[in-house]
Amino acid sequence: MREHMLTAIAAASGLDALDACRVEALGKQGTITALLKTLGKMTPEERLVQGPQIQGLREAVANGIAERKATLERAALDARLASETLDMTLPADAMPAGTIHPVSQVMDELAEIFADLGFAVATGPEIETDWHNFTALNIPETHPARAMHDTFYLQQGIDAKAAGTADEKTTFSLLRTHTSPVQIRTMLSQKPPIRIIAPGRTYRSDSDATHTPMFHQVEGLVIDKGITLGHLKWTLETFVKAFFERDDIVLRLRPSYFPFTEPSVEIDVGYTLVKGKRVVGGAEPDGWLEILGSGMVHRKVIEACGLDPDEWQGFAFGCGIDRLAMLKYGMDDLRPFFDGDIRWLKHYGFSSLDVPTLSGGVGA
Repeated sequence: MREHMLTAIAAASGLDALDACRVEALGKQGTITALLKTLGKMTPEERLVQGPQIQGLREAVANGIAERKATLERAALDARLASETLDMTLPADAMPAGTIHPVSQVMDELAEIFADLGFAVATGPEIETDWHNFTALNIPETHPARAMHDTFYLQQGIDAKAAGTADEKTTFSLLRTHTSPVQIRTMLSQKPPIRIIAPGRTYRSDSDATHTPMFHQVEGLVIDKGITLGHLKWTLETFVKAFFERDDIVLRLRPSYFPFTEPSVEIDVGYTLVKGKRVVGGAEPDGWLEILGSGMVHRKVIEACGLDPDEWQGFAFGCGIDRLAMLKYGMDDLRPFFDGDIRWLKHYGFSSLDVPTLSGGVGA
């Protein structure tokens, strides 16, 4: 029986034939299974003789099936490897890829433009003190920006003021309303001359199609000797032309008021109407759009940072990164910027390979 079964197993030409041998020998109705069932009816003396023989037969057949199965599987794999080929010249399937958010793209564009003008990028905390966010910037206690309906105050700051333990310079009591505190921290920690831009998140209690409670802002600061309003105008003209990638940009400077600059100017950029839409640029503008505020740094701000305003002068400017992105790339609502809608991100997003460069175009 052993010889017959092992011969049949060795002759099996495939896995199906081998499985038929297994069922015939070791299945529920198999020959060896039937022999194992007879052990219970034998006398102890008979079981002592027949038991080892039947168990030896079962083990021999099981081992033979396992060896033959390994041989057949190896032969099948060899045959598959010999017959199948892989064309390495075919293009690979496209992998799912994310996109760069327009805000991140515009931040990179701004950094590239101002780096070419000799500006460094400065950062600071988003949770700020009253002194860095307001007082050092010549914003009085009665200014509307300090009101609860305009600024997000932290409970720890409110509690410290109520307990009389608040220190205006060290108690972190609010979410910064602009990135101007970065200018203050830079002037306190770095000796002039200073040329920085300060991009980052800011927070104000406001929400509609063109305002969100959290938005992105970039501010610039130059502190040096002999700085004039002419330097500010040239810097902003160069920046706007590089950002919108047009040489026919026309700017208009309007007198304004900011507590931290004097004189202060609002900057408008000319636009032309193309198929009913406003497009920045044009030698003869159809209208004007306000894009940023600027001015000469106030003497009190320079003094607050421990510098002599008779020796050091400077200019500062600030604008919303989200609004710059809207204006350049044709978006009409600020709220989808933060919705996380994958369809919007795919439509307005940028490839990770589109790194802004001045030679290739900052908006390439």
